[in-house]
Amino acid sequence: MKMQSAVLSTYSDGAKEVQAELCCPVDYDTSLLKMLPQEIIEKDYGCGDPSRYVREGDTVVDLGSGGGKICYMAAYLAGESGRVIGVDMNDDMLSLARKYQSEMAEKIGSDRISFVKGHIQDLALDLSALDNYLSDHPVNSTTAYHDMLAWQAKQRAEAPLIADGTVDLVISNCVLNLVSDAEKTQLINEIFRVLKPGGRVAISDIVSDQFVPEHLKADPALWSGCISGAFQEEEFAEVFIDAGFVGAHYDKWEATPWQVVEGIEFRSVTLTASKPLTADSNSSHDMVYSGPFVEICDDYGNVFVRGEKTRVDAESYAALNTRAYKNQFADYSAENNTCCAPVANEKTSCC
Repeated sequence: MKMQSAVLSTYSDGAKEVQAELCCPVDYDTSLLKMLPQEIIEKDYGCGDPSRYVREGDTVVDLGSGGGKICYMAAYLAGESGRVIGVDMNDDMLSLARKYQSEMAEKIGSDRISFVKGHIQDLALDLSALDNYLSDHPVNSTTAYHDMLAWQAKQRAEAPLIADGTVDLVISNCVLNLVSDAEKTQLINEIFRVLKPGGRVAISDIVSDQFVPEHLKADPALWSGCISGAFQEEEFAEVFIDAGFVGAHYDKWEATPWQVVEGIEFRSVTLTASKPLTADSNSSHDMVYSGPFVEICDDYGNVFVRGEKTRVDAESYAALNTRAYKNQFADYSAENNTCCAPVANEKTSCC
């Protein structure tokens, strides 16, 4: 709770006055920046641009949406058929984002953004509803405390802030590091829960080249400043794979560290990954990897040699059919065999 209070205080201050030390240099699409209010631009504290991964028609969730900059950019890119949900626990940041909601709705053609109060590691609990509950039911005894826990469980089940399997893309900009280490696994699992099968993540955040020692983790200023809560660079991809994601890929990796603290390098990266499609049978499939590498291994332990058939099970097949692997594999099973599939050294009568 000490670190959470530090984070709340730091970003409440950031909603009121610009806190330049919280920013990494980021190149955003200048055409999108032109439509944004200057206050939102100045009070944005990010380390990447996950909005560039938004596709038309996407339902997008922005974790730790702050003043709303990435949400407004994402809403424009998602178009009329898209929807954006910004999640933040900070009332001051939510007020800043909502301050320009009507103005931005006119600029992008409709109001397709909602800013909601929640913890990004618990996307089922609506904190505004909890505020209302606590106003009517003060917790002043153990009985009242257990009643509150029962109410929360019912809320998560019956009226979740974000329901299971309803989101196309989860994005975040330098926020996952602010969640306590004890809750980081729950955080990744929640992202997985809300995504549709085949849904994607694009997470810009700070990683470290070494594991951060405890004395740095205990520093509230370093934690709220996006330093001491950082994932270690190899660990960052692994936690997504452990949660069930496939195709984890560092799409951006800054060669120059943002900061160096006690010899530990902290840099900005953007990680993309996908939730696998649902495996619809127990059948196996012959897949051909098209290259460019001689040999690769996927997250299920399958080894693929360029141009050779490799038999995979239904679960692996569902993973390989996500957009993360687009155009890298061809299905050469009998029922899916198509003319001109890229198999090395095999002559056919077509094409």
